[in-house]
Amino acid sequence: MAKFLAPALGSAAVGVVLGIVAVFGVTAAVQENTRPEIDRSGNADSSLLNQVEYGSR
Repeated sequence: MAKFLAPALGSAAVGVVLGIVAVFGVTAAVQENTRPEIDRSGNADSSLLNQVEYGSR
């Protein structure tokens, strides 16, 4: 029984470590932690919060 127990525990430990590394690696790779730049090229006289209003409401 001990002949199979040690490799099984080793394999389980390696699997857990690889799973943790994969989760943290993928999370860090897809994380968006930068703010987008704001487009301030609109005409201030014809826009409200940089969104042009067309016609009267």
